Amino acid sequence: MVAVGYRTTPTIALVFGALAIGFAPVFAAFALKPEYGGFGPAAIGFYRVFFALPFLWLVLLAAPGKAKQPKRIRRPTGLLALAGFFFAIDLVSWHWSIKYTTVANATLLANFAPLWVMLWAGRLFGERITPRFLGALGLAIVGAAVLMNASFRLSPTQLFGDALSLLTAISYGSYMLTVKKLRETCPPQEIMAWSGLFAVPLMLVAALATGETMATTQLNGWLVLLGLALISHFAGQGLIAYAFGHLPAALTSLNLLLQPVFAAALGWVLLNEALGGQQLLGAAIVLGALFAANRPAEAK
Repeated sequence: MVAVGYRTTPTIALVFGALAIGFAPVFAAFALKPEYGGFGPAAIGFYRVFFALPFLWLVLLAAPGKAKQPKRIRRPTGLLALAGFFFAIDLVSWHWSIKYTTVANATLLANFAPLWVMLWAGRLFGERITPRFLGALGLAIVGAAVLMNASFRLSPTQLFGDALSLLTAISYGSYMLTVKKLRETCPPQEIMAWSGLFAVPLMLVAALATGETMATTQLNGWLVLLGLALISHFAGQGLIAYAFGHLPAALTSLNLLLQPVFAAALGWVLLNEALGGQQLLGAAIVLGALFAANRPAEAK
């Protein structure tokens, strides 16, 4: 009973974090439209973190040292920088992959991040990967493919984009592993503030190098980017960073496959995107797989 109660709050935080991240493609879809400024994909990723930074640092500076964390000798600056690096690579490679491959390929391959986390969770954190977890992971990936209407196909002209999509999965998985390690000594607000500070310059360089639109006179475009920063990054990634301090890395990353379920539902509500029988079946498969993975083991 104690273990279940101990995980209840982090699990709720993780679910709401996945919901908040589910808003990201909706905000991005608006920001790409000419009537909302026509920002480029790399520029959207930059503003997502840049606009969140003041709020992240405000939270950090307003409550210094209040979170109960194990004592440490000094701030793990190297790991914080590494988290920022991985997150910047994740956003840039994801946005660029869509230019060179199909959306179906890009989305499906990017959702292989839990597999990467699983491969390293045992070695880095001593987590035991059970057959039930492996089955749930495979089923959840299948459900995500069905949900996204992914007709995956390999083509020589799309290999570069597919490689970028896999890089997205590896970089985001590496970001999650780094956050899990940091949570041993750092509160989530410190991780978010410092990793964002390291990520912003990298994404600014990427945005400028692409020659994308970086500014607009349309207020609604800036409001969309602010919403992306506050909801998807400040709230979403912050809640996920909190959850990583209390839940196993492999299970946490698997549960983030709730994101495409939420994204599909939000796209239906806010963007009038079709949500037919196939999408509902895929969502049901994902939810069933996550239920099986999170079900407590029966006492013998």
